[in-house]
Amino acid sequence: MSRLPSEGSDHASFLDDLVSKGHRALELPFVDGFPWKEKQSRSFGELAAARDLRLSIHAPYFAGLTLPDEERGRQSLAALEHTMKLGRWLGAPVIVAHFGSNYEEEPEILMDRIRSRLDRIGEKVEELGVGLGLETAGNKRSFGSLGDIAQLASEYSFVRPVIDWAHVHAMTGGGLTSKEAFAGVLAFVSEGFPGWMISPLQTQFSDNEFGDAGEIKHVPYGEGSLRVGPLIEAAAEAGVSMVVISEARDMPSHDLIWQEVQAHMSDPPHTEGVSVATAPIEFPSPVVATRDGKKYQPVGLERPLGLSNLDKVFFPEDSYTKGDIIQYYASVAPMLLPHLEGRPISMNRYPDGIGGPSFYEKRAPGHQPEWMRTGSVPSDSQGGSIEFLLADSRESVMWFANMGCVEVHPFHSRIGALDHPDYAIFDFDPAEGSTWSQVVAGAQLLKVALGQLGLVGYPKLSGSRGLHVYVPLDPVHDYARVRRFVGEVGNYLAAANPDDITMEWDKPKRRGKVFVDHNRNAFGQTVASVYSVRPRTGAPVSAPLTWDEVAVLRNGDITIANLWDRLQRLGDLFAPVVQGGQTLDSAEKALDIPQGGQ
Repeated sequence: MSRLPSEGSDHASFLDDLVSKGHRALELPFVDGFPWKEKQSRSFGELAAARDLRLSIHAPYFAGLTLPDEERGRQSLAALEHTMKLGRWLGAPVIVAHFGSNYEEEPEILMDRIRSRLDRIGEKVEELGVGLGLETAGNKRSFGSLGDIAQLASEYSFVRPVIDWAHVHAMTGGGLTSKEAFAGVLAFVSEGFPGWMISPLQTQFSDNEFGDAGEIKHVPYGEGSLRVGPLIEAAAEAGVSMVVISEARDMPSHDLIWQEVQAHMSDPPHTEGVSVATAPIEFPSPVVATRDGKKYQPVGLERPLGLSNLDKVFFPEDSYTKGDIIQYYASVAPMLLPHLEGRPISMNRYPDGIGGPSFYEKRAPGHQPEWMRTGSVPSDSQGGSIEFLLADSRESVMWFANMGCVEVHPFHSRIGALDHPDYAIFDFDPAEGSTWSQVVAGAQLLKVALGQLGLVGYPKLSGSRGLHVYVPLDPVHDYARVRRFVGEVGNYLAAANPDDITMEWDKPKRRGKVFVDHNRNAFGQTVASVYSVRPRTGAPVSAPLTWDEVAVLRNGDITIANLWDRLQRLGDLFAPVVQGGQTLDSAEKALDIPQGGQ
């Protein structure tokens, strides 16, 4: 529900009362201003977390994104930024904000204004771990359709959709009167937003009356035409995880809405087929499959795909099955695919799970589905070229997992520009006798060095032993040039911190230090992709980090089980790697490296 505890009341008792009634979510309506400061917010957040109560905040009504006046726009951005900081202190994964009026301007003008303001606020909020939930418009004078939100969410990692069902009902002229009507909106959401972003989907609900322009008047529940029961049925049948915040204006309406929600949650719908995953993990976009002889056919995919041996144990100590790995890649696909697009994939197969033998397979085996794309890669050893498989769809990464590819190994370059990598990799590989703190020291020193060279790098856990830092590049340098640059910077790191960093190729000489492996930057070399599972106990993931997290998190902390909340809070921290936008020219000049030399 949406409610603030009364001033001076005991917060623990307030939350206990909500939990005793079965509520699992609470919106704090800071719609007029900010009555709480950091200390009070942190205290309330800790109390809510102890009761497993999910919090969200509604930002002040004046904090819109469409204001034409720049000074008022600046004030609105400051209010949104502060609301998101409150969200961080409270442990709230999302805040809710209105776009604002359309001011009778063209949508293109409004979207450009919104983008310019999101650009300004982005650097300040994108690593807070709090989503900026943009709410659907409620009348014809307001801006913000689900399509608008989907477009912005695809461009800004911190944007999230928030559906106000009363608003949608008003804007459709009272169209949400059946389960099928709600299902249509949910289908649009499922198609327009990646699963991790809407798991759960933040929504608001209240009964209402409305006029011809969509203007809303909140009424006691039952006096209008909007009912929550069909929504709950539609969400259950669609497999959509959803937070429903009652924004009713009176407590009896809150109670009636909640009673109806509970009544429609009691009998889950019957679903044909079996779940691909067996682990007790809340994977986004769960996949259901039907049995077809010895094969399983996933339901609802765009391309035909047969799966096998879903219950084969792939991670013995965790009891994770092949089906769990297939489901993981199906769920993470919207985040992973931009990082794989156009890159040849080297398959590292574990047909009997991580406890059995493994082998690499580069050439497309020939029995892949007809719809699966391939790319030609020159091969000196083969005296010609090899057809590698490409991953460009959800079905393709599921197929790789079905083939026992626990991890995904892409090239550093793409078909069409194979000789020119679009990132440089600094691979911090801890040798025997070294510590994680030494890895951290090396990575932090690299961050400083890159900054002095005018470059930006993005760290990720390898998921195994080390740490990777990717430096995004435009694909204009050949591999030899990128490798030489990483080697030169590695030598500077080793000279600046010889106790922790080494460039020694002789393994015995690396003992007790961290090796910067610049030879990873060579044609045909691969490392585990961002978001790849690694074949180690716990099913760890090669996950991107903020620079502040490098000293806090380590391999094994982020797994297929706990990645999802992190994605919803932070989005894709590696998105800038795909965008490129950097070259080595100025850095090479600063390092006195002959440009274009070997």
